[in-house]
Amino acid sequence: MKKIIAIFISFLFIYKGYSQENSFLKFIDQKSNAAVDAASVSIENKTIAKTDEKGLVQLSIQGKVVLNISAVGYETKTIQIEFPLKEVYEIQMVSKDEGMEEVIIIASTRTNQEIENSTLKVEVLDSEEMQEESSVKPASVLGIIGDASGVQIQQSNAISVNSNVRIQGLDGKYTQILRDGLPLFEGYSGGFGMLSIPPLDLKQIELIKGSASTLYGGGAIGGLINLISKKPSVDQEGVITLNQTNLKETNVNSYFSKKYKKIGYTIYAGYTKQNAVDVNGDEFSDLPENKSFSFHPRLFFYPNKSTIITLGYNAVREDRNGGDMKVLSNQQDNFHQYFEKNTISRNAGEFLIEREIKKGLNFNLKSSLSSFDRAITTPYHYFKANQLDYFSEASVVKYYKAGTWITGMNFSGNQFKKLPGDAVYLLDLKNNTLGGFTQFSHTIKYKTTVEVGLRNDNHNRYGNFLLPRIALFYKATSNFGLRAGYGAGYKIPDALAPQITDYAIQNILPINATVQPERSSGYNFEINYKKKWNNEATFFINHAFFLTQINKPIIGNVNTDGNLFFANATKCIITKGFDTYIKLKLEDWELYAGCTYTIAERKYLSDSQFIPLTPKFRMAYMLTKEWEGKARFCVEASYNGKQYREDYTQTPDYLFIASMIEYKFNKHIALILNCENILDYRQSRVESLYTGTITNPTFKSLWAPTDGRCFNACLKFTL
Repeated sequence: MKKIIAIFISFLFIYKGYSQENSFLKFIDQKSNAAVDAASVSIENKTIAKTDEKGLVQLSIQGKVVLNISAVGYETKTIQIEFPLKEVYEIQMVSKDEGMEEVIIIASTRTNQEIENSTLKVEVLDSEEMQEESSVKPASVLGIIGDASGVQIQQSNAISVNSNVRIQGLDGKYTQILRDGLPLFEGYSGGFGMLSIPPLDLKQIELIKGSASTLYGGGAIGGLINLISKKPSVDQEGVITLNQTNLKETNVNSYFSKKYKKIGYTIYAGYTKQNAVDVNGDEFSDLPENKSFSFHPRLFFYPNKSTIITLGYNAVREDRNGGDMKVLSNQQDNFHQYFEKNTISRNAGEFLIEREIKKGLNFNLKSSLSSFDRAITTPYHYFKANQLDYFSEASVVKYYKAGTWITGMNFSGNQFKKLPGDAVYLLDLKNNTLGGFTQFSHTIKYKTTVEVGLRNDNHNRYGNFLLPRIALFYKATSNFGLRAGYGAGYKIPDALAPQITDYAIQNILPINATVQPERSSGYNFEINYKKKWNNEATFFINHAFFLTQINKPIIGNVNTDGNLFFANATKCIITKGFDTYIKLKLEDWELYAGCTYTIAERKYLSDSQFIPLTPKFRMAYMLTKEWEGKARFCVEASYNGKQYREDYTQTPDYLFIASMIEYKFNKHIALILNCENILDYRQSRVESLYTGTITNPTFKSLWAPTDGRCFNACLKFTL
């Protein structure tokens, strides 16, 4: 296998698929010199190429040619050039002064909308933020996702540090997680999913808050997170990062990419080693012993100017072992026996075809197959199972002068199968869903965009689900915009869906045949305001009101035998509130601040209806200063308000502060120093993390960090 990988990598680096007659154009913003991606190059109204992420395009033409150049947010240009070119020809693009528009294309909407004119509420964590996070927390994207307003990272296990993502006060099972539009993290296969996704491999992360049912299925009730992988550019790209923390974590990550005439590639490989650490001195690990390896190569084929074929493979291997520190150091005795070991193997393949049939008409086909194995070992029990996830979708996108129409069908499902091990109550099961969807967006007089969508899913056990959606964006003035929407969703019963606290696998009972799927209705109303001053300063604010109602919610309860069983509640769950965030850019300074107020209630209870471990107030701030080509400084903070525990007592509120500085020795080498949780706030400073004995502990639900202050130093090498 190692020889095959070595041959594969060697082939990628030695392949030369272009002739000396190829010419290169580079598109940059006239004022910022930033690359302009997705710019279209046309000859006689026929698109012949589009720029990549670095603003580069490769052309194989000769003679004097008149090119028409266009890009979202920029003025159209017509230019005559004589080919072939001996060096890269630079073209400056002039941005339009249209107030509300920001040139960030969001893949999750599939409509090429600018982020601020989208009918969906979307926040984009862009490539610059991914590059920064790859030096601060290189092993996982969870940290940067948790910095966004309205998003809460909930640690569900004190020993394994397993976590899930909660949006607008709802449990993690109501957040749908995609990788390049492909669902890979559901049920049993969702365990530790986000913990093993590195930021170095990503172009951007898109967060949709609220229902996004039409295009992505009923599971996106609270929201959706779409992780967008990088694509190759004409320039050779190579990054290697070496990272070390004071909490005994070591990371080595690498990413390389290159685009040739007919073929391109990206390849990521990363290794993490974490030694077990007992931060609070209670003899249990607060950070488990962990060894993980990730490998993600992708091949891109360009058979012609209108087609891109992508083949990808993603492998994750992880051994995560936590518990009694004496057990972890092989010094167990009659009292020191407790541990929890998770051995994980994930193998996923992807296949995508993107084809422009003709101008304004695109066809997309994508498919994925993922096999996830997880073995759980404790002193009392051994369990191992496999979940096979599969997904295929075909869709057509038609772009009109004032609108977009999308229609398609998909087939998705999973198979959960127990492997040899100790007996459990859970049963093998299979879920299959066949869905069809259509969505139409239309803009009236450049001010009002109306979007309507409809999805119908048919599940092999639970039947049909009809999911309507309607949304509106109104551009009142060049500075003001209004957005409103409604969407329906559903969630089928799943005993392995994320909970606020992980339960022992041997204590989970299978779903009873009487349990029905959950159904939801989500509403949002928002106000946008943006102001520019001479292209030197920009201010943007979004204020959103949200309400989500989940009918017949599936609730987990513990019976007298200590086993977890599920049943539909008689009344609904409702989360409502507001989410506000601002962005301010002033020359080299940038400020982000967000505030979320959430009322999350379980209406099926007669009193104490709050959803546990959900802060009513949550705020996040980030301030950065950049010295172009030299250094970058960032300080961020988040405030988490008081939360209710399951026993109805309240937790204290707390403040989390972090700071980072990056110094660039030259364009190839940079040093990053970072400190997380500067105030060293930990839940263990307030209460013990477990009850019972050290031999048979019961760990409490987590509402604050457990790992304390963390310093890290990272060396970054760029080709």
